[in-house]
Amino acid sequence: MEMTGEHRIAAPRSVVWEGLNDPEVLRRSIPGCDTLEKTSPTEMTATVTAKVGPVKASFGGQVTLSNLNPPESYTISGEGKGGAAGFAKGGADVKLVEDGDGTLLQYAVKANIGGKLAQLGARLIDGTAKKMADDFFTRFAAEMEQRAAAGGGAAAPAPSVEPVVPVPAPAAAEIPIPVPVPAEAVVTPPGPAEAPSHATAEPIAAPQPVPAAAPAPKPEPVVAPPPRPAPPPVAEERRGGLSPAVWITALVVIVLVLLYLYL
Repeated sequence: MEMTGEHRIAAPRSVVWEGLNDPEVLRRSIPGCDTLEKTSPTEMTATVTAKVGPVKASFGGQVTLSNLNPPESYTISGEGKGGAAGFAKGGADVKLVEDGDGTLLQYAVKANIGGKLAQLGARLIDGTAKKMADDFFTRFAAEMEQRAAAGGGAAAPAPSVEPVVPVPAPAAAEIPIPVPVPAEAVVTPPGPAEAPSHATAEPIAAPQPVPAAAPAPKPEPVVAPPPRPAPPPVAEERRGGLSPAVWITALVVIVLVLLYLYL
């Protein structure tokens, strides 16, 4: 089986090259890949579960990188065994070509299939292989574009934090102690007199002559009223003796007593 194609990736060629040699990126990009570990700078082991038509099997194999020409090209070859399902082995030549601000990835695959897989027919196997390749490049391109947007996968340096200098607290002697002031002692100073504004001030009228004061009228002589006559002396006499009704009645009683004794 032979298959060729190309795929454009919106990332620089150096970023794409790093991704093709990153086991974690490849594991996430290969459809059905369960494990992928790098055992040496040029060797990897992988476990992939794939379904070709009615046959579904788990393949375990080893991948080797050769003809390394970073960051332009390399050759990847490997062999996978799926037990009763059969086996697959082959390789691919991968080339990276700069395309403006992106990278054009070109590949040519050659593979041999044996066992039960070989009995399914070349057309079914070619269709499955092409679909897996399309899925791989779609996932791989998304990984590379995300890494390029993040600056090649390098973590941004943390912003420097300036040390906080503690401000020393003022000494106890330096803190002024407020002294209460009685309300009677508070005298509000008079505010400054506002100067008249030239823009709104009215013109000052000239002083008018003050008329001479009229002479004060002469006071008329005050005539004292005539003295009132003194009250009659009856009141004084009444104050000095008994009332006439009292002593006349007493005299009548005495006369009656004498008449009664001598008659």
